[in-house]
Amino acid sequence: MKKKKRKFTLSSEYVLLIFTVLCVIMIFVTFNTKITAGPLRGVASYVLVPLQKGINQIGSVVSSWSDNLTNLKDVMAENEELKEQVDQLTTENNILQQDRFELNRLRELYELDEKYPDYNKVGARVIGKDAGNWFQNFVIDKGSEDGIQVDMNVIAGSGLVGRVTSVSSHSATVLSIIDDSSNVAAQVLSTSDNCIVSGSLQLMSENKISISKLTDEEDKVTSGEKIVTSNISDKYLPGILIGYVDQVSMDSNNLTKSGTLRPAVDFAHLEEVLVILDLKKGTEE
Repeated sequence: MKKKKRKFTLSSEYVLLIFTVLCVIMIFVTFNTKITAGPLRGVASYVLVPLQKGINQIGSVVSSWSDNLTNLKDVMAENEELKEQVDQLTTENNILQQDRFELNRLRELYELDEKYPDYNKVGARVIGKDAGNWFQNFVIDKGSEDGIQVDMNVIAGSGLVGRVTSVSSHSATVLSIIDDSSNVAAQVLSTSDNCIVSGSLQLMSENKISISKLTDEEDKVTSGEKIVTSNISDKYLPGILIGYVDQVSMDSNNLTKSGTLRPAVDFAHLEEVLVILDLKKGTEE
């Protein structure tokens, strides 16, 4: 029997090596000889042109990646810079808004000051308060060193806030008219009918406080009437706006009326107040 001849095979590594050597030789021959035509030139073109195109494509891809990476770094750096600018502008905007709100509050205090030109006053900031939503009992940053005394009236917004109840050297405590323990002798501005304004934290959930013992024999008091401090009050100066009548109804005795009013002050947001340095006559120490 005839023996089968072994087939001659080369591994892929050797084939790749041979083609690489041939390509290098062809490149060398093409660029270093004057051969311009013939089989060798054709083979070289057939092999080298695709190879060169492939290398160019790879180079283009690598270059594109490099450019994209550089652009990405630039965009990231620019993004960080823009974030810092946004943060800075946000901070500046917040400061400007705070300044604007404070300016508006100070303008309101100035206008309130102008409404009561006969009284001497000093401005103060609220620096503390009791727990809860309302400023029924709070502390201001002015005290006896600033001329503050017990029972001095405190105003803000459009009218009466309350009165000073205790004083230290550099601070004072204010009891507001919405506190459950507060009672103010008042009157209807248009009719001079007397009444009592009493604090009620329960009613403040509806932004109201109560009126009682209103004498309105001619039924002239209607919704929207102004209620001010009365000249018969023992602690409050006369003529300070307390609020506006919400509703009133006849009491069971058929002699007086009771109801509610809406206070002239926003007792949920107090930051600055005016303390009237004049005491009601008869309350000076």
